[in-house]
Amino acid sequence: MAKIFCIANQKGGVGKTTTAVNLAAGLAQLQQRVLLVDLDPQGNATMGAGINKAELQASVYQVLLGMADVKTARATSETGKFDVLPANRELAGAEVEMVELDNREKRLKAALAEVDADYDFVLIDCPPALSMLTLNGLCAAHGVIIPMQCEYYALEGLSDLVNTIKKVHAKLNPDLKIIGLLRVMFDPRMTLSQQVSEQLEQHFGDKVFKTLIPRNIRLAEAPSYGIPGVSFDPTSKGAQAYIQFGAEMVERIQSM
Repeated sequence: MAKIFCIANQKGGVGKTTTAVNLAAGLAQLQQRVLLVDLDPQGNATMGAGINKAELQASVYQVLLGMADVKTARATSETGKFDVLPANRELAGAEVEMVELDNREKRLKAALAEVDADYDFVLIDCPPALSMLTLNGLCAAHGVIIPMQCEYYALEGLSDLVNTIKKVHAKLNPDLKIIGLLRVMFDPRMTLSQQVSEQLEQHFGDKVFKTLIPRNIRLAEAPSYGIPGVSFDPTSKGAQAYIQFGAEMVERIQSM
C-alpha cells in the first residue's frame, strides 16, 4: 500500500516543487517505488523531472475528469528514476469543469487507488493556493509535508495552512495529518533563520524534520536541465540534504 503525501504551503516560492522533485529522486535512490503527481497548472514539477509538458498525450487533467487513468497518463523520469503524473496549462481549466462532477474533492483519491500496489510513495506537488486542486491533493493524502522558509512571513502563513488541514481532516479526510515541517533555503549565517527555526522546534517539537535544506545554487540550476538536483550534482550540499531527508522520511514512516 502506497503512502501518499501532499507537499503543500499556501505561500508561493517556498520550495514546494524543488522539495517534491528532489524527495522523489532521493527516495528512488533508496530503492523506493515513487510516483510524483504534479497538481500545479504551471507544470514545474513535470519539467523538473525532465518531461516535456508540451508533448503530453495525457495528463493529470484527463485523469481528474475521468478521460484517462493513471496507468495511461503517467510518464517516467529517466533522470530521476521515478514515475510522474504530469501537468500542463490544461489543468487550469479543471477547476471550473470539476465543479459539477460527483465527488469532486475525491477524484484524485479514486484515481490513485487503481495504482496503489505499484508504489511505495506517492508525492503530490500542490499549487500555492487553497483551490479545488489542492483540496483533491489533501483528500487523497495520508499526510502533509510543509516546506518552510525560516522567515517571519512564513510563520504568518503557517497558521492558515494548519487550520485548513484541520478542517479537511474533520470534514473530508480523517486520515490526514501533518507529517512534518521541512526547513528549506536555510542560511545558518542569518540570525532570523536561526530564531525562526528555534520557534518552529519549540512549537511543533518532533513534527519538525531534523534535516535542514540549505540555500544551494546547484538545486536552483537543475530544473533548467530537466534533472532533479540530487541527480544533477549528487555531491552538492543541497542534493545530499535531500537524500538525507529521503532517508528520514522512510524512517519516520516505518515508525508511524
